[in-house]
Amino acid sequence: MRVEWIDGVQVNAYGHWGRPLLVFPSQEGASWDWDANGMIDAVRPLIDEGRVKLYCVSSHDSASWHRHDLSLEQRAREHGLYEHWVVERVAPWIQEETNRHELLVAGCSFGAYHAANFTLKRADLFPLALCMSGVYDVSVVGGGWERGEAAYFNNPVDYVAHLDGDHLDWLRGHASVVLVCGQGQWEDTTGALESTRRFAGLLGDKGIRHELDLWGHDVPHDWPSWRRQLAHHLPRFV
Repeated sequence: MRVEWIDGVQVNAYGHWGRPLLVFPSQEGASWDWDANGMIDAVRPLIDEGRVKLYCVSSHDSASWHRHDLSLEQRAREHGLYEHWVVERVAPWIQEETNRHELLVAGCSFGAYHAANFTLKRADLFPLALCMSGVYDVSVVGGGWERGEAAYFNNPVDYVAHLDGDHLDWLRGHASVVLVCGQGQWEDTTGALESTRRFAGLLGDKGIRHELDLWGHDVPHDWPSWRRQLAHHLPRFV
């Protein structure tokens, strides 16, 4: 593991070669979340074989989507600062280090929202999102008053429902979203199971390439599930 700092924010890198994978932590998580919860070890063979190189960033959730004194629109504007940092600072650094233009993205729980949102907004940079146990409607975080353009264009269930024309045609050819969710404990109370099913339906209605993979009723919303799901799906893409 190597630690880098980009604009004073920690980024953890794992691996020496391979396809770059940008990782978003769970809700309000840090760049070491995946390592601390066994996700890095779950794909250690892929890392050691030089098939994938992981870059784990910290979240900005506590200052944006989960800052409870702000309206949803204000939270979305704060998220815009994070989006700018990822697109303009983190992605170019990874591209230069790996000599690859396109990056995979992945996340679990609220990190799955980020992965899907970045792929659907910037499929030129992030053509594939691996999303585990996500909720794809940010209005559920609260602060629903003063909801405007910034919230709309960062809320996948909103903007996907209204995609059409040339942009939709372009997305159909460039974006892929893998939606994985268990059906066990906490997947219902967090809203992840319902949101995953609904989001898959929206993507299907629009003809956007996606996969829906629902695991069993013994698979909870928790790190052991996500370790297994990551180890199952990631080898197909690296």
